[in-house]
Amino acid sequence: MDLEWQYSPKGICWQEVSDLYKKTPLGNKRPVDLEMSFTNSMFRCFVFEQGRLIGIGRALADGVDCSYICDVAVLPEYQGIGIGKSIVSRLIASSKGHKKIILYACPGKEPFYKRLGFKRMSTAMAIFENQNQAIESGFLNET
Repeated sequence: MDLEWQYSPKGICWQEVSDLYKKTPLGNKRPVDLEMSFTNSMFRCFVFEQGRLIGIGRALADGVDCSYICDVAVLPEYQGIGIGKSIVSRLIASSKGHKKIILYACPGKEPFYKRLGFKRMSTAMAIFENQNQAIESGFLNET
């Protein structure tokens, strides 16, 4: 498999990113919102095979203290062959020098990230736009 890696948002088709989100657990996001999210992230990975977007990931980072990896997704037909691992590994390498690297995962994906060295945080908390939906989806505990 001949993969092409891109680290800049230049020339990205944001509708294609939105379509990838819909086919993975990341859900429905508007192309314009994805463009803003990825453009405002310090680090990003776009993975293509023969011109087709098959994987993505990004990290929000401040350059010193904290890098936050999120939105890692690989098309279902390309999962299980190391692409997701490569995306996360590249984002970790890009984040080198930060005092902490935090990762946000979809419920059920934690074992994948544990194999890459991540540990569960005991103090992480969040406020979601739709708290009830986040609880139902397993992102938040009620307590």
